[in-house]
Amino acid sequence: MLDVGAASSPFLFDFDGDGDLDLYLVQGQVTEPGKPADSDLRDRLYRNDLEPGPDGRRKPRFTDVTEVSGIVATGYGMGVAVGDFDNDGRPDLYVTNFGSNQLWRNRGDGTFEDVTVASGADDTRWSVPAVFFDYDRDGWQDLFVGNYVDFTVAGHKRCTTDLGQPNYCGPLAYEPQGDRLLHNRGDGTFEDVTGRAGISSPVGSALGALAADFDGDGWPDLFVANDGLPNHLWRNRRDGTFVEEALLAGAAVNSEGRPEAGMGVSAGDLDNDGDPDLFLTHLDRETNTLYLNDGRGNFDDASIASGLAAPSLESTGFGTGFLDLDNDGWLDLLSVNGAVKVIEELALAGDPFPLHQPNQLFKSIEGRRFVEVTGEGGPAFFRSEVSRGLAFGDLDDDGDTDVVITQNGGPARLLLNRKGQDAGWVGLRLVGAAGGDLPGARATITAGGRTAVREVRTAGSYASASDPRLLLGLGPEAPASVQVEVLWPDGSGPQREVWNSVPTGRYTTLVRGREKQP
Repeated sequence: MLDVGAASSPFLFDFDGDGDLDLYLVQGQVTEPGKPADSDLRDRLYRNDLEPGPDGRRKPRFTDVTEVSGIVATGYGMGVAVGDFDNDGRPDLYVTNFGSNQLWRNRGDGTFEDVTVASGADDTRWSVPAVFFDYDRDGWQDLFVGNYVDFTVAGHKRCTTDLGQPNYCGPLAYEPQGDRLLHNRGDGTFEDVTGRAGISSPVGSALGALAADFDGDGWPDLFVANDGLPNHLWRNRRDGTFVEEALLAGAAVNSEGRPEAGMGVSAGDLDNDGDPDLFLTHLDRETNTLYLNDGRGNFDDASIASGLAAPSLESTGFGTGFLDLDNDGWLDLLSVNGAVKVIEELALAGDPFPLHQPNQLFKSIEGRRFVEVTGEGGPAFFRSEVSRGLAFGDLDDDGDTDVVITQNGGPARLLLNRKGQDAGWVGLRLVGAAGGDLPGARATITAGGRTAVREVRTAGSYASASDPRLLLGLGPEAPASVQVEVLWPDGSGPQREVWNSVPTGRYTTLVRGREKQP
């Protein structure tokens, strides 16, 4: 057997258009041979209705609306991606499974319809990450689906611990699966262009994926974190094809030339030099890896120099991401952990689920190095659990980043940030004419002589999806307004627009080709 996260994955999005973030949780399922699926184990959709608390602050209040939403997802769920594939301004869902995936179209009335077969977006292999992105810049969001290994429950192999006890197998015990690229035709259907686009080879065991313009040419590239095999960096050739250049770019393996167990992946401009850097989580006895981008899409392994290598050696990381914990303008880092193979010491002590490990929180020292501040994160960080999924978003709309963490065999954790409110901030939503979020849109924000770059991206972490809005911390002396220059991700309208006076301390929607909206 394999354990790559038999847990619910979190996804934050505003499905009903009321301005606050709702929550979707992907669930696992019974996998014993000959045993039917458990109908109670199904994905859940929770509507968020912000309401004032006793201290005057608005607090999230969630209501389970799964039954009325029309979503019937009872497969062995792994991950989720969000995108507006039909350009109607509403976020749609793509759920990856150990088995058939599902595409759920948002009808705009609080309900969804299953359009998997009609759209041609099905994949029956073991899929984990998925990414909506407009790789050919034609104004329609395409879909990348990452697949893991060729595994069946009936044909699972027997693996053991060093003491001969049953244990989960590693990915190298099975054949890796090919990924898939689906081109959006613009009529509600997708065309499989995996081979034509050059993505069919080499194959990997994908667990994490995201799209970003790594080389600054204005076209989205694709990064895939593979478990036990070299990572893939698919460079966009701007002609509908890709070339795999991870080894050439320095991001296929670590500084010692070894492939690692890629689980989660995050991209962000941690050193504020205008380009996206990469952070990957791995198994214990491997370090998590920080790749610094030189601006041309070449990477240097800075794990040791940054201070992130040694603290990760004893943990197996899954969900991860950059967030500005205290709104000082520098991206901090969160990694959630949980073993995939039995921890012998816990098993010998009689622990019934010997996989739990503490999560880790790191503060950036002006983008040069990180220091672990897990002990300052509050009571939630004193727990030792089997964490898997991690999603980021401002759940209470107070101007700082909150998180949702999901567990293998445990409850979801919602952690509200109370640190970021000590500093100023500006929030942005970058949308197209139809009102939908535009992945890949890039904002350059100038405030008080400082400039920062943020890119709309929901994919990443581990099998999770996060708030599409951009949130930039401005420190304790924030100006009343900032300048925002937006580079839009496709050729369907103005390519570059500037808003000279965007107010701080609130979220502002910037619509392509229009004036600033209140």
